[in-house]
Amino acid sequence: MLSYILLDKKFLIILFVINFLGTIYGYYWYGWQLEITPAIFIPFVPDSPTASLFFTIFVLFFLFGKHIPYIEALAITSLFKYGVWAVVMNLLTLAINGTLDTAGYMLMASHLGMAIQGLLYAPYYKIKLRHLAVAGIVLLHNDIIDYVFGQMPIYSNLMTYTNEIGYFTFWLSIGSILLAYYLTIHRKQKC
Repeated sequence: MLSYILLDKKFLIILFVINFLGTIYGYYWYGWQLEITPAIFIPFVPDSPTASLFFTIFVLFFLFGKHIPYIEALAITSLFKYGVWAVVMNLLTLAINGTLDTAGYMLMASHLGMAIQGLLYAPYYKIKLRHLAVAGIVLLHNDIIDYVFGQMPIYSNLMTYTNEIGYFTFWLSIGSILLAYYLTIHRKQKC
């Protein structure tokens, strides 16, 4: 039943539109931070919208029966990583402040959806080890840009925990890569 829904053309079109609009909104949401970002770092700052952009591209090609394995590897790893990351950061904000605004809850719901949708399509990705290796390098490179060069998403109340968040994010990247490997390459090798 789930595979029927995931492969349904109407569902895929709706998924494409939602992710396309979410990607645009995500880049808009980062607008103020991009204004203060040195030009060389701009491609590395809007993490979540770039992750949803990868998935949007995947869905578009998937609708036409085509595959772009490098995009698929970037989609599954970055959607899971940044989906979980945003949920955890908003929960941490809630724990520190004792409250979370409506936008924080909206971010948690949308980012949880990001993480889940990337995993749901794992059986349909055509990822090989080389694709996942490139995605892994991109994820870890982004961690360096974020936490060594100070370009991470700005959560004002969490900035005193930058070192701890950076450490968590590094291991979240490793976990995302390993999970993607397990759900795509490992599972297909066992079949």
